[in-house]
Amino acid sequence: MRAIIVEDEELARQELAYLIRANSGIEIAAEFDDGLDALKYLQANQVDVLFLDINIPSVDGVFLAQNISKFSVKPHIVFITAYKEHAAEAFEIEAFDYILKPYNETRIKGMLGKLEATLAHRPSGEEERNPVSNKINLWKNEKIIVVDADDIYYASAQEKTTSVFTRNEEYSMGVSITEFHGRLPQDRFFRCHRSFIVNLSKIKEIIPWFNNTYLLRLRDLDFEVPVSRSKVKEFRQIMRL
Repeated sequence: MRAIIVEDEELARQELAYLIRANSGIEIAAEFDDGLDALKYLQANQVDVLFLDINIPSVDGVFLAQNISKFSVKPHIVFITAYKEHAAEAFEIEAFDYILKPYNETRIKGMLGKLEATLAHRPSGEEERNPVSNKINLWKNEKIIVVDADDIYYASAQEKTTSVFTRNEEYSMGVSITEFHGRLPQDRFFRCHRSFIVNLSKIKEIIPWFNNTYLLRLRDLDFEVPVSRSKVKEFRQIMRL
């Protein structure tokens, strides 16, 4: 079971981390003092629990939680704050719990016990992913947008990020194209080039190109995706050419 802590007060963050380690088997995978950094991390990494302060820089905790609530697989959220007035808003987002500062160790122990019991009865990773296996979390304008994988036409590598294209939108992912390809349904998305992934169902025309390679013209888009020489044999087998 993995968690992250998002808290901009260093002493409070250290105290909470100590209490979690001392009273549970939950692994703290990362700690953040900024909401935007946490959101970027969650875009690329899956955790079971998010310990989240409400008053944090860049992106406040409530806004961050609202974005996370749109994830295809959502972590449990435990709000941590010095202010009671945010409780109603927190539970509208279906937060697992709401912990007030200064911390009460007995209260923390109780929360961690319930949390571990809940996580122990959560479906296995494969069972959990199946109902939403066709959903992909994409990044645009500092928001997570959940789209159907079928709506993705192609993706291209852009240095350390990946650009993802639907019919009308372009998204950015802060991961390599190899990692992004691993998140896609493998029966529909083909790594046709070291810099490109294509949705096989979106191919309209296969155009012979030099050195016995191909260009792929896609439906609805004025763009051609290349098939590299090293991928031609596999592509021919898939497309029965």
